[in-house]
Amino acid sequence: MKDLKHLAYFESLLDQANNDLVRKAASEGKHPIGYTCFHMPEALLNLDNCFSLRMRAPKTGSLDISTYYMSNYTCEFCRAILERAIEGGYEFIDAIAAVDACAQMNRSVENIEVQKLIDKDKFFISHVDVPYKVDEKAIRHYTEQIKIKVLEPLHDKYGVDISDDSIKTAMKLHNEVCSIMTEIGDFRKRDDIKITGYEYHILNLITYCCPKYLIIEKLRETLEEVKNREPDPADRFRARVALVGSEIDDPDLTYLIEESGAQIVVDRFCFGSFPGRQVMEINDDEDVLTCICRQYLEQSQCPRYMSREKINQRRECVDKYAKEFKADGIIYEQIKFCDYWGYERALASHVMSTEYDHTVLSIDRPYQSRASGQLRTRIQAFVESLEIKKISKH
Repeated sequence: MKDLKHLAYFESLLDQANNDLVRKAASEGKHPIGYTCFHMPEALLNLDNCFSLRMRAPKTGSLDISTYYMSNYTCEFCRAILERAIEGGYEFIDAIAAVDACAQMNRSVENIEVQKLIDKDKFFISHVDVPYKVDEKAIRHYTEQIKIKVLEPLHDKYGVDISDDSIKTAMKLHNEVCSIMTEIGDFRKRDDIKITGYEYHILNLITYCCPKYLIIEKLRETLEEVKNREPDPADRFRARVALVGSEIDDPDLTYLIEESGAQIVVDRFCFGSFPGRQVMEINDDEDVLTCICRQYLEQSQCPRYMSREKINQRRECVDKYAKEFKADGIIYEQIKFCDYWGYERALASHVMSTEYDHTVLSIDRPYQSRASGQLRTRIQAFVESLEIKKISKH
């Protein structure tokens, strides 16, 4: 396939958190609002003169200092965020919209707050309480938390317009981005190849890490480019896989998987498109803020939820995605020492194999996986097993 016109530019933007477009938006008077989790409604951080920035730590090296504060038995992603903050890598952020969803990330964000690693007069950190079950009472509580801990401080400190009209305007742009990413992602259902998993991951990460109003035109161009792209044959890769699990903001991991022969056709992981890049429906049955918060709680597939309906939702969604995108197998992954995905990966990988009849590879991995020869070997062996399974069926 011909290279995508903007791919190299997008790759360069992912090399640092404070990239060229973030600096451009800040120079125009926009306020970068960092956030760490799907449970912080992304669209609500793009109101008026603000823009959302999903926090990541590209090209992370040593974690020695953050390990001193958090121990070496905590999630490497959380430690990487703290390490980058200690290095001064987030001094450009005007607020962190954090949620009490993960104890390890709580510890990371609390260290940023207590150590005053971002020293600005108006800087603030939210600690939004996210309920552990989804019902009407929980939705009301969550909506109120978002209002009093995120929206009102943004209004009071930075003069942000948090009216319903402002929210609807932000939702319009958010939904266009989601619509474009869904349409591009659907090309992965084809037998021939119009876009690789690596290319899609780059595009999707850009939508999380750059001001949307500065990338929307290039996303529109990329959609048209993919539509008219001459595809590669199906046998360019040896197998099709669904990738499921915790945060993957490192394109080198998806590159490693595809270099090992497995095309990633669906991405059910944090920083992925399921969930996160589905259009949000606004209706007249309830106020717009409640409507948005309801959909975030209902769509979440985070393993922090232990109710039976949420456990079933996670498994059924993975089964649905794997079948819909014609995956030959599923890779369940977690970052080392992630509590929630640790037990989810162990149990779900077994259940999806024995009860849903999928071929599954289960791995834990470092935050930065580019140099992992062991991981490459395991994925290559998995691809071979998928090939053998195909042959045996014939």
